[in-house]
Amino acid sequence: MLEVVLSTGLNPIETYVSELAAQDQPLGGLFRATDFTAGVLAFTGGLLALLRLRSHPESRRFWSVTGWAGVTLFGAATAADAWLPLSCTPTADPVCAARETAGLVPATHQAHAVSSSLAMTGALVGIIALTVAARRYGILAPLAAHGPALVVLELIATVWTLAAIAMFTAGRGTWALGAGQRLQVLLVALWLGLLAWSVHKERRT
Repeated sequence: MLEVVLSTGLNPIETYVSELAAQDQPLGGLFRATDFTAGVLAFTGGLLALLRLRSHPESRRFWSVTGWAGVTLFGAATAADAWLPLSCTPTADPVCAARETAGLVPATHQAHAVSSSLAMTGALVGIIALTVAARRYGILAPLAAHGPALVVLELIATVWTLAAIAMFTAGRGTWALGAGQRLQVLLVALWLGLLAWSVHKERRT
């Protein structure tokens, strides 16, 4: 969201979200700090939920445990992203793209790809599993009501992003890679907000 109010010099339609935090970007430190903070908070929330489920056997059900494990993985991998930044911006800088293709970039590029993949995998597992849990177990009422729509939108955004990445890797342009990935991340954020509100309401009742 900071990209809306800050001048980053990167085209949000074409560039990876991760490029905002690249080492050669003037605001890279800020975006790495926000990534790390968000990741630690998500990891802590997921871990606390898992510990709570462990102490309440009656609530320890498959979809709930799987969902909170996904949120925990998402948080840990997002925090790791901040410590494994890209060194340059491959979608915006042809020299960087050429170096990446030739394998002349730091190993953090590959490590970042792994941590980013794990983060999105964890997010998808959490989004799907906890939404299923909310509907199947009659819990987290707001999530049960509105979660399915976000699941469908997130899956569409994920397919868009993966297809665009494949086209970029094949040298066929970016195919609005940045827009797809930003939509993907925004939907994860909206779902996390819905989850937090659902947990808050559940605790009050």
